[in-house]
Amino acid sequence: MKEALSILCLVLLVSVSEAAVTKPHFENFVKCLRSRTSQENPINDAIFTAENTTTFLSSYVSYTKNKRFTSPNYKTLMAIVTAKHVSHVQATVVCAKSNGIQLRIRSGGHDYEGLSYMSSVPFVILDMFNLRSITVDVSSKKAWVQAGATLGELYTKINDASKTLAFPAGVCATVGAGGHISGGGYGNLMRKYGITVDHVVDAQIVDVNGKLLNRATMGEDLFWAIRGGGGGSFGVILSWKLDLVEVPRIMTVFRVNKTLEQGGTDVLYKWQLVSTKLPESLFIRAMPQVVNGTRRGEKTIAVVFYAQFMGRADELMAIMNQSLPELELKREECQEMSWLNTTLFWADYPAGTPTSILLDRPSSPGDFFKSKSDYVKKPIPKEGMEKLWAAMLKFNNVVWMQWNPYGGVMDRIPATATAFPHRKGNLFKIQYFTTWLDANTTETSLNMMREFYEVAEPYVSSNPREAFFNYRDMDVGNNPSGQTNVDEAKIYGSKYFLGNLKRLMEVKAKYDPENFFKNEQSIPPASLN
Repeated sequence: MKEALSILCLVLLVSVSEAAVTKPHFENFVKCLRSRTSQENPINDAIFTAENTTTFLSSYVSYTKNKRFTSPNYKTLMAIVTAKHVSHVQATVVCAKSNGIQLRIRSGGHDYEGLSYMSSVPFVILDMFNLRSITVDVSSKKAWVQAGATLGELYTKINDASKTLAFPAGVCATVGAGGHISGGGYGNLMRKYGITVDHVVDAQIVDVNGKLLNRATMGEDLFWAIRGGGGGSFGVILSWKLDLVEVPRIMTVFRVNKTLEQGGTDVLYKWQLVSTKLPESLFIRAMPQVVNGTRRGEKTIAVVFYAQFMGRADELMAIMNQSLPELELKREECQEMSWLNTTLFWADYPAGTPTSILLDRPSSPGDFFKSKSDYVKKPIPKEGMEKLWAAMLKFNNVVWMQWNPYGGVMDRIPATATAFPHRKGNLFKIQYFTTWLDANTTETSLNMMREFYEVAEPYVSSNPREAFFNYRDMDVGNNPSGQTNVDEAKIYGSKYFLGNLKRLMEVKAKYDPENFFKNEQSIPPASLN
């Protein structure tokens, strides 16, 4: 509450001169919105402005997941439109464009760098959280999901319809479907079924002219681009049509810790050698993290192995005893459960937590955090791992890595099949993550992460050093909010999209030649060259 009041006070500090600069444009924008929507679907209740300080602030903060960005920029944020109907989306696009106002599109608010709700030029947030309908057709094994639905809502809806269908997406239940899918979101079914974009068979998108398009009317090039290239550079994703996948009624999971003193480094080295060669139905994530040591005040590294197997525990035990006996997995450490319950396990909820928690939508941010990513092509030697451990132990706040194994179907899907390029040749993807509680330690924490990232450089992909678009990282290159330098865009674009960047830029030039849909890491039109 104190935070809300302090942010509220900032509203009163916005000078009259600053307000005067943007007010004429804003009044025209609002008039335009009202003229382009109908009385059957009025937009008035969906428009929030800084004048309505309490509702404006709560609307902003509700879907701001990184505490680094909880204070709105009142100099530039003109309004938040919480669209309740497709016509609201169409009107917002047309009216923002015609009034020279930048648009930022937010579905779940999990953009790691806040680019879906931050800008240094006059802008409007188009919030999609009200557009959250989901329909599941068991007979065709298909589902339509709107961009504002969360993964938890999607998983629950699928499970309500069938106990043997699933969708291969991420493990964070509050992530919005719009951004997660368009950026190539992945999860623990990746080795068996690939990633989200491999199962998108249709989509609805509002283009730069406010037209509602589907796969047939948008064309295959745009449909290709929004599957892995991020929707925010091309239009506003309204909904996705998904192919669902089959899962057994009973699956098996386990979580096992190995500290350095228990041989964690040796076990993790062996994991690198076998994790991509295991049966496709088995996904084992390794998660090195800083934990308290056995002596008071001492810290060490524990590698936590999280696994999911599409089968029974006895079969899993046989695989583990043969392929990774160093983990010393015990039968009692394996838990058999439904696919829906595995989503609770991966979120670290205690056993017995009701699955209804998957429907929760937190209304306030979590911690301050920073994330980075890498792709690894060959095993990291033990001396390299020890350098990583030393870098982690320098942190004063929470820090961890996730090593997510490739192999399986990921090796067989061509890099050009969708805009998501990171396929064959990868052993695993790394996510680096640190959180802190004190805003005054933000710069220190960010610098610690950069140093940690530098330590890893000799052991990961190079030329370019690849990065995962959904783990957005401004350090890999960025442009100012209001302009796009193509040379700079090629720096970050080549890391996120590799050889697919050229085609993405050509698609952008065809569908948004004036570069209306832009942010600090958007794809520029090839015509800007």
